[in-house]
Amino acid sequence: MEQLGTAILLALAAMLANGEYLFGSSMLSRPLVTCTLAGLIMGDVQMGIVMGATLELAFVGSFSIGASIPPEIISGSILGTAFAIATGESTAVALALGIPIASLVLVVKNLCFIFVLPYFVHKADKYALEGNSRGISRMQLLGGFLSINLPIGIIVATSYLVGSPVIQNVLDAIPAFVIAGLGIATGLLPAYGFALLLKLMVNKKNAVFFVFGFALAVYLKVPVTGVAIFGACLALILTGYATLKNDNGPTKNNTEPALANEGGINYEDEEF
Repeated sequence: MEQLGTAILLALAAMLANGEYLFGSSMLSRPLVTCTLAGLIMGDVQMGIVMGATLELAFVGSFSIGASIPPEIISGSILGTAFAIATGESTAVALALGIPIASLVLVVKNLCFIFVLPYFVHKADKYALEGNSRGISRMQLLGGFLSINLPIGIIVATSYLVGSPVIQNVLDAIPAFVIAGLGIATGLLPAYGFALLLKLMVNKKNAVFFVFGFALAVYLKVPVTGVAIFGACLALILTGYATLKNDNGPTKNNTEPALANEGGINYEDEEF
């Protein structure tokens, strides 16, 4: 009975950490938070904090960007910490258990995104056409809870009850081509997400800037940070002249001297 109660508490902790989608970017899903909660439940807060710091380094780059889904660090951190504390092992064991668990739960999470979440999305689209804002909000809450929150809570509770060896056996039993296929699909999702964004953003006035950034990154091998610096400087060059003119130069009503000083170009009226 005590083990069941612990499993339920761990599941609730995982569901709370997934509430980041509901409460905003609160960082509830990070290992520093989840491992500390797991340590509190397991009766060793200090070890939970230590394991959280260790797993934070392992998952430091695990952020969801666009449609890119990183490993499911919530379940991996909570279960890795819980198993390591329960067996009296070190942080290395928590890391060894956390990464494969996160990989396994990522498969389940992708399946939920494919087979469960679209139902609520289509229902929300239907309510949007009807102008039913309450229906849209209800689908958002139900979709997030039933496709993300509840499945991960069930996985965490079940995994803790059956133990880590079973989890590792399940992971090993999944065919390699399934894991490879999901990995390829996950890698394509960011490109698809960016394509959807570009479809809304690109027009004849700004397409040249996207081509410029692409050329810098692909042909000149400029890092992403460098491309961002180029873009910021270019934006300041194209928009800064009008600002400087308004602050220090003649007013808009007296345009002839201003045009003479700026090479005959009225930057304020130009469209970029």
